Parts: sequence; structure tokens; C-alpha cells
Amino acid sequence: MKIVVLMGSPNRNGSTSILVDSFVQGAESAGHTCEVIDVCRSDVHPCIGCVRCGYEGPCVQKDDVETIREKLLGSDMVVFATPLYYYGMTAQLKAVVDRFCAFNSSLNSRHLKSALLAVAWNADNWTFDALTAHYQTLVRYINLDDQGMVCGYGCGTPAMTRRSEYPSRARALGKGLPA
Repeated sequence: MKIVVLMGSPNRNGSTSILVDSFVQGAESAGHTCEVIDVCRSDVHPCIGCVRCGYEGPCVQKDDVETIREKLLGSDMVVFATPLYYYGMTAQLKAVVDRFCAFNSSLNSRHLKSALLAVAWNADNWTFDALTAHYQTLVRYINLDDQGMVCGYGCGTPAMTRRSEYPSRARALGKGLPA
């Protein structure tokens, strides 16, 4: 299976990257191929709501979303990876998700598998409620096939994350994906 990971953390060496690396190790050990797209370093402009795409492209904005579009439409799975920023995904990842509207029908018809990898400093039981609700809404709206979520509570620093159960859970998620 071909997997695209949309890495939404601006911190290249942070807790989110630890989960992404672990997931990729697990998935690749099971024979899958993974490509991590660093959306924070991609040239992605926010959707301007002009709807000139007609919800099936092309978008009037000329940036890296076209490349992301091609990679997503050529894949079997998308993984959303983000640290929790005020109880949601990062603005950089949200900007990419918002731009899905320019290829909405194509994306829906792919019926991609999906997963969520997220980390937060907070360890309260409600910490991920808003993010997981958003992710589950995307799963329903985009016609994704959810393969699971790893939400790392109490992962405020890379050291905290490395000592936690979450890297092994991310690795197990990747390794356990169906062929």
C-alpha cells in the first residue's frame, strides 16, 4: 500500500515527528511504502473561497497543493500528523485540508484509508475531543476508511514522548495495516 503522511508539525524534531517516524517504521516493515510531506515547509496558501475550482480543480492558486493533490490521488492511504494547537490541528495542516475542496470529488471516490497521529502536552481525558471529532468528520465527509488514531497524551517534549507508550502504538498501527 502507498501511504502519504501529511506532517503538520513545524518542529522537525518534535514529538509529532517521533510518532511519524515510528508509524513509518512499522508500515515499511510490513511492506508498505510511505512518503512524508512536510506541509509546514510547503508553499500552501489558504483557500480563498472563490469556488472557481468547481470543487474539482484546478485551483486558481498556484502553489504546492497541486503536488500534494497528485500524491494523495496516487496513494492508498493518508495519515494526518499534528501536534495539538489549541485543541485542533496546526494551521499549516488545516490549510492543506481546506484546499481539498479543489479535488473533493476525486478524493471522495478514492476511498482512501486514513489515520491520525497527534500529540499534546495536556493529559486530561478530554484533551483530544475536538481534534478527534474533526478527524472523524473528515473520515465521513471524504469517504475515508479509518485505520486508527494514536493520540499521545502528555507528550509535551520529545523526551516525554520517547518514554511514553505512543511511539510503540504508532509503530504497531503502521505494522498492522492491511496489505
